[in-house]
Amino acid sequence: MDNRTNTIAGWVLFAGIVALGGTIVTGEMYRAERPEKMGYPIEGVEPEPGQGGGEAAEQPAAFYLASADPAKGAEVFKKCTACHVAAKGGPNGTGPNLWGVAGSGIAKRPTGFAYSPALSGKGGNWSWDNLFAWLKSPRDFAPGTKMTFAGLSKPEDRANVIAFLNTQGDAPLPLPAAPAQAKNPAQAAAEQKGHGAQGDKGAKQPVLTEQQAAQSPGKNIHDQAAPAVNGRAAQTKTGH
Repeated sequence: MDNRTNTIAGWVLFAGIVALGGTIVTGEMYRAERPEKMGYPIEGVEPEPGQGGGEAAEQPAAFYLASADPAKGAEVFKKCTACHVAAKGGPNGTGPNLWGVAGSGIAKRPTGFAYSPALSGKGGNWSWDNLFAWLKSPRDFAPGTKMTFAGLSKPEDRANVIAFLNTQGDAPLPLPAAPAQAKNPAQAAAEQKGHGAQGDKGAKQPVLTEQQAAQSPGKNIHDQAAPAVNGRAAQTKTGH
């Protein structure tokens, strides 16, 4: 009876060892490594600027408007025609008629459209920067707006749409010139350091008196505060 019990216990222990070993081997074979980039791409959806890919920082509106193309903007504006028209005298739709919007007061044009308090309370005019920010994300520009459009992620598309809307008015405004490119911070710091090293050199050196200069053989002293002493000749002072 004891032998049978020991045999059963032995087989149970052996089975446990085999199961544990199989688990370890299986885990090593099918171990999954953490991916370098979490998530997966969705076809047809573009990432926002500055997200996932080390894109260059977005430039000011003027940078893109300097080379904006109204014809390309008209193509992009087709996304907006479900709610807007930009023709003179055209009707309001889900959104207001956008004829003459560039440079006009925000939510102040006499179109008869009922603007949301979120937008009508903004104040100011539709400047290039305001239009640029609005088209990027209406909800960020005016939280609580009735505008449901998510926005245009590409700054070039926004600039082209603004250039197109600028032509849809009685007096189109001149588009801004491209701003001067700012210096690289590291380059500017290096240049500043270089100028300081050259321009401040004389200011940081002590000015020797005549007595000190006379006691410094082998040095050429050229300074407005002390006469030159060349070679090893000592300077002989005369009575004053």
